[in-house]
Amino acid sequence: MDSLNGLPPLDWLRSFEAAARLSNFTAAASELGLTQAAVSQHIRLLEERLKRRLFTRLARGVELTPDGAAYLPHLQSAFATIGASTRELFETRPVETVTLRSPISFAVLMIAPLLPTLAAAVPSAHLRIETIHTPADQSENFAGPDIRYGNGSFPGRRADLLTRETLVPMAAPGLADGSDWTRLPMLSVVGAREMWGEWFAAARLPPGAGASLKFDSFVVALEAAKNGAGVLLGSRPLANAALREGSLVPLSDFVLASGAGHHLTSPATGPLSGATESVRRWLVAAFQSEHRAGPQDLR
Repeated sequence: MDSLNGLPPLDWLRSFEAAARLSNFTAAASELGLTQAAVSQHIRLLEERLKRRLFTRLARGVELTPDGAAYLPHLQSAFATIGASTRELFETRPVETVTLRSPISFAVLMIAPLLPTLAAAVPSAHLRIETIHTPADQSENFAGPDIRYGNGSFPGRRADLLTRETLVPMAAPGLADGSDWTRLPMLSVVGAREMWGEWFAAARLPPGAGASLKFDSFVVALEAAKNGAGVLLGSRPLANAALREGSLVPLSDFVLASGAGHHLTSPATGPLSGATESVRRWLVAAFQSEHRAGPQDLR
């Protein structure tokens, strides 16, 4: 036997596979660009190497012997594997621009940390992220994927849950040490997350007495809280990184489920393009694998 653990020469194997598939040496020769004599010689040498008859010669064409019939599917599977690996590693893939729209806070706090891994996992996608600031910036006619905050009902859009939101008061370390944190400035985000009233009611506490500071995006309010501007009703998992690094600390054991979360949506009718669908599937799997759609305890 030759090198490569006794693998017969590749041209012998190619001749055998073609002749077996076509049941004819002449047809195999035509497909491979060889002469009929060359294919016949390859088959004879292969049979001598293996010490098995692979074909029964007929008046018209050939027929596989039991040994040849057993060998063929293994050889075809090996050729298919080599072909797929070659295409995967070396073929030039068209790069497609995929536009993903997202609220700015989610883009900064949740999508941005994933971008290096996403780029490596979906090399056929040239990702373009467009940030939005209010629900009015979203369009029902947008043909690509987008991130939407809500209860999961978005007319005309398919929705995959990425996160479930919970709310807890948090502030910079030391800000509330030795004092009643409910008398500190209250930071809030206008819109769906302006829920200090709901939090105090659910926690059965009197409303906070501190001054109110309002922001139009959660990421700005988060930075203000990290810099000691006051107490933020922090949205998790958006604030999880700040809690993890210790730039913010929770001030209460009471956590309020907002009843909403972030969803990756796409048009309910019509398929997405190849790269866009790959990005959608990767993002959904990434959030599910990190358990970001469920409650997390970072106290």
